[in-house]
Amino acid sequence: MQQYSSLPEQNSQVDTSTKLLTSIEQLRADLWLECTLNKLQSRLNDCLLCTCTTEAEILQTVVNELNSALNASEVAIALFEPQDTVGKICYASHCPSKLISNTGKKLQLSLQQAIDIEYLQQLENQQPPSAWRLAEDFGGLTSWLIIARESSESSSESLEPPQTKLTSKLMARAANQCAVALAQLRQIKSLQECSQHLESFNQQLERTNQLKNQFLANTSHEIRTPLSSIIGFTHLLLAQGYDPTRERHQEYLNIIQSSGKHLLALINDILDLSKIEANQLEVQWETVNVPTLCSNVFALLKEKAANKNLKLRLEVDENITTLVADSLRLKQMLLNLLFNALKFTTTGSVGLKVAVKGEFMYFTVWDTGSGISKEHQTELFQPYFQIANAATGRDEGTGLGLAVTRKLVEIHSGWLKVESKVNQGSRFTIVLPLTQEERVAGDERDKADERDGEDGEDLNTISLSKILLVEDDLPNAKVIKTYLEKLGYQVSWVKNAAEIWQVITQLQPAVILMDVYLPDENGLKVVQQLRQNEQYKTIPIVAQTAMAMKGDREICLAAGVNDYISKPIDLPLLATLVAKYSKLGHTA
Repeated sequence: MQQYSSLPEQNSQVDTSTKLLTSIEQLRADLWLECTLNKLQSRLNDCLLCTCTTEAEILQTVVNELNSALNASEVAIALFEPQDTVGKICYASHCPSKLISNTGKKLQLSLQQAIDIEYLQQLENQQPPSAWRLAEDFGGLTSWLIIARESSESSSESLEPPQTKLTSKLMARAANQCAVALAQLRQIKSLQECSQHLESFNQQLERTNQLKNQFLANTSHEIRTPLSSIIGFTHLLLAQGYDPTRERHQEYLNIIQSSGKHLLALINDILDLSKIEANQLEVQWETVNVPTLCSNVFALLKEKAANKNLKLRLEVDENITTLVADSLRLKQMLLNLLFNALKFTTTGSVGLKVAVKGEFMYFTVWDTGSGISKEHQTELFQPYFQIANAATGRDEGTGLGLAVTRKLVEIHSGWLKVESKVNQGSRFTIVLPLTQEERVAGDERDKADERDGEDGEDLNTISLSKILLVEDDLPNAKVIKTYLEKLGYQVSWVKNAAEIWQVITQLQPAVILMDVYLPDENGLKVVQQLRQNEQYKTIPIVAQTAMAMKGDREICLAAGVNDYISKPIDLPLLATLVAKYSKLGHTA
């Protein structure tokens, strides 16, 4: 009985050994799985640490590592365009393998082999699966991970080694690691692009600051130069005991006037750019006589060209007559380009050629000067940018002229182009449409009215006209008063709003010249008060102000003024307005 009873104990030991062996094999398989996945993750991490890694390299790394781990199987990745049902094998091992689906269909895993989505779905759903869907968006593509398993002579799952049983788990987890790595790579690339953009922005900011500092230095120099002339020659004229000849006296005054205009041009460049960028630049459309405007522009260049012994060439096509544009701004564009041409030309010629091609007019300013390098051409129209002038050894101007010119051209629905070679001269071409959709016919009528008022004025009427000048600035008031009195007007000057009410009743002026900024009241508010008074509501009022932004004219007109003139005052234009409205004042 005792011998018989010992048999089960021996069988139990055998069973225990078998189970232990199975557990060891399973542990080995699990260890193989984790080691393979860890090695794959390590390789993916290495790829992610490399700054030049691409998504293609991530996918190829997955294929290579899985091929290495699965000695008896081959791995591939197929890519599909969006909405396509047929894709291609894009990543595979070097040895093509046969892939068999549960329907018996065979496919060779080789590069560029076509494969349809339905076949992959069958492989995905069979047991064990042979295909796994990867990231849904690989550069806009759908990607699949595929394995070609080694065919087994026995279909019994129990005879498969543990590693084979874990292949599906390996592929599924590898597919997930691949998807995560692709997502991380995209995030890294995005951060790198942000960093590059930030670095580029910082460089641009530093460059802008350098240009602005240079701009301030140049502007300070450019403003102080004409101011020195104005102050210096004024000092000479005012100095006791100094009695210049009439010719010298006239020469000094001409220098003072020229320096003042140059100073105004510098300020206008700065203000124009500010107005353009704030979309506040007013454009007055009119029909411009192109040949006349070009001749007037060249008249302003003669002295500067003569001082440098340069020849001026003007060529206007004989068929050209008119163009719809803002004449003042067109003149400004041409002068900016021509003065630049003169500045950078030491010998030879500077010219302007005007021609029509189709529906566009071409204004080409050319010179035989130093030319512009390709590098500088890319920055030429940036605000504050200047090219060093070898002729003077320093930068001149504010660096805003070309930036303003291009923006003015664009406001005219045109474009500006440049052609230049170093030491061979430059060609700047303004291309403008012959007509503009926006036209202000009222401007044309107003100008005609102004001309009529000026041409038809009777001197006896002028001598009787009383003008009330409201201006708190002494120099401006003296200039205007002296100028108008020379034309025969009787000018009464007051410095503030309180003085207006003291003199207006006895004066009964034909025209009021109203400064907008007064020390004790807003000039436009005074205008509104005058318009509410029956005795004064018909007196013509012309606003004179430094307000020169878009919409300022409309603000003044809405307050009740008849017209508007901006400072610094254009004295001939002021005379035209006074003549026009003094006539209306007497009629009223």
